[in-house]
Amino acid sequence: MQPENPESYSAPARAAWPAMAIPGQPGAHLRAAQADSAAADPSEGAVGRSADDADAASGLEAMPDAEPTAGSKLLDELRAQIAQFVIPPSSEALDAITLWVAATHLQPAWQHAPRLAVVGPAKRCGKSRLLDVLTETVHEPMLTINTTPAAIFRSISEEPPSLLVDEADTIFGPKVAEKNEETRGLLNAGHQRGRYVTRVVGNDHTPHKFATFAMAAIAGIGDLPDTVMDRSVVIRMRRRAEGEKVRPFRSRRDIPALREIRDRIHAWARPLLEEAANREPEMPVEDRAADTWEPLAIVADLAGGRWPRLVRVACARMVAAEVAAEEDHPSGARILADIRRVFFAQREVDSLSTGDLLHHLRQDPEAPWAERGRDGLTARELSRMLRDFDIRPGNVRMADGRQLKGYMRNKFLDAWRRYCPTVHPVDAGPARNSG
Repeated sequence: MQPENPESYSAPARAAWPAMAIPGQPGAHLRAAQADSAAADPSEGAVGRSADDADAASGLEAMPDAEPTAGSKLLDELRAQIAQFVIPPSSEALDAITLWVAATHLQPAWQHAPRLAVVGPAKRCGKSRLLDVLTETVHEPMLTINTTPAAIFRSISEEPPSLLVDEADTIFGPKVAEKNEETRGLLNAGHQRGRYVTRVVGNDHTPHKFATFAMAAIAGIGDLPDTVMDRSVVIRMRRRAEGEKVRPFRSRRDIPALREIRDRIHAWARPLLEEAANREPEMPVEDRAADTWEPLAIVADLAGGRWPRLVRVACARMVAAEVAAEEDHPSGARILADIRRVFFAQREVDSLSTGDLLHHLRQDPEAPWAERGRDGLTARELSRMLRDFDIRPGNVRMADGRQLKGYMRNKFLDAWRRYCPTVHPVDAGPARNSG
C-alpha cells in the first residue's frame, strides 16, 4: 500500500556541483562538462553557487543509469516500504534514508560512519515512526534509551551495531547538555574509524581502549549540536498536511515484512564487503560532507540501476540546503501561529512589510516577541526562525506603491496547514496578485 499524497514536497535548495563519473568508468564521464563549468566561472565552489545557477550548471540529473542488478531492485523495494509509513520532506531525503539503511549492513567496510539526523521543528513530524522502521531494517539495531555511554561503547565491536537515539532534545537540550557531553563525544568520535575512548577496567584499574565507530540515527526536536549535524545526513521532517496519508505501523503485521527485506539486503551486501571497502567514488561535495555521504554513494554504485544518479543528486541538493541553513535556529510553531493571526487581523492582505509584521507581533501582549532581546524580535531573528519552514523575506509592493522587504501571505500557506491548522482558516482571504 502506497501513501496517497498530493505533490507537496518542498522544493529542495539547490547549488551547482561538479559533474560525476559514471560508475565503472572513473573520471571518463562529464569531464568536458566539468571543464566547461570551470571555464564559465572558475571562482565558484561546488556548493557555493546560487540556486539560480544550479539548474544550468549541473549534469547530475542527466547522468545515465547503470545496469540494474538484484541490489537496485532491493533498494527500490526498501524505498517503497519506508514510504508506506513516513513522508520525508523530499524524494531525495527518501533516497538518502534508503541508502543509509543499506549502508548499515556494510559497516566494516567504511572509513566513516554517517549519522542520520532526523530532526523537525515540532512534535508529530514522524521522527519516532521513522526510527520504528529503521529499527526493523538496519543491521543489529541498538536502541539507546536510558543507555549510558559506557554501555554503548562496550557494545561496539569490529561488527558494530546501528545506534538508534530517539528524543535527542532531552540529551542535548540547553539544561542537560553538560551532563551528556560524553554522549556527544561518543557520537562525534564514532564518525571516523580508529577513534577510541580509554577507560580503566577491573579491580586493578587497567587502561583499556574501546572502539566508538558505529553508524547512528539520531532523532529530536530542533537541530542537534553543530558537531553532530556536521557529521550527518540531515532529514528535516515535517508534520503531515491534510490529505497526506501514511500506513499505520502495526508491529505484528509490519515487522515481519520489514525484517524479511532487511535479511535479503544483508544477504546481498555481505559478499560485496571487500569490494565496498576498496571503492573510492567521485562525489559532488568535498571534505566532511563527502566523508559522510561516501558510504551511501558506494552502496548506490554497487546496486546500479538509477541509484548512482539518485544518490549524487540527493547528496548535492541536501548538502547545499544545509550549507544555506547552517546558522538558522527554529522557534517552533508559535511564530507561525502568531503570524497567522496577524494576517487574519489585517484582512488577509497579500503581503506585509517586515517592519509592519514585527510591529504587530510585538503588540500582542500574550506573545513573547516584545520581550525577546533588548529591543524585541528583530528582522534578522524573524528570518532565521522562518527559514526552518522554508519561508524567506522578499520584495513586496505596498498599497501606496512602495516596494519594501517583507513577507507574502501565500508563502505561509503550506506551513500553516502543517503546524497550526487550528488557527484561523488558511484560505480565508481572497486570492489576489501580490504585485
